[in-house]
Amino acid sequence: MNIEIVQENSSKLSEYASIPIAFRVSEVIDPGSLEVRAIESAYVKNYDEYPGHSPVDWPSRFDTTRWGFFVALDGDTRIGGAAVVAHDTTIEMLEGRDDLAVLWDLRVAPSHRRGGVATMLLAAAESWAREHGARELKVETQNINVAACRFYERSGFMLGAFNPGAYSQLPDEVQFLWYKRLI
Repeated sequence: MNIEIVQENSSKLSEYASIPIAFRVSEVIDPGSLEVRAIESAYVKNYDEYPGHSPVDWPSRFDTTRWGFFVALDGDTRIGGAAVVAHDTTIEMLEGRDDLAVLWDLRVAPSHRRGGVATMLLAAAESWAREHGARELKVETQNINVAACRFYERSGFMLGAFNPGAYSQLPDEVQFLWYKRLI
């Protein structure tokens, strides 16, 4: 496998969106204890199914022309993607800070998960963030995405906050905000 990370612009978001983000939820993290516990009925979560959340919808909600987009290619096949944003006053996740970047999206095709693709994409996103003056990188996950939480923790992120009730339409999910110092 010869994986290449390539930077693209927002004109390629329909191709970017072809990379699946769905994952199986069979356990959750308890926000109080941070312990992982199994759930009774496993299910598949697909963030792209929510109106406005698919990468093809982002340009109608945000000015994505200055965002950083990266894709992982195995030959001509898209196997992963990452989106990162900085210096955008319309993005609340940036907290009004000039020294903060947000990893907006990270996805790897199921056939290539747990093979280092996410680590390569994260490195590209971190480099882009540094080049754009960020001293810290932030990412949002949910307590239902245990694999992502473990990945960010292994990658040097610290859990900075958890917010029960952050998603009014998803009351059983808890928002986790992770931060990583870049310099």
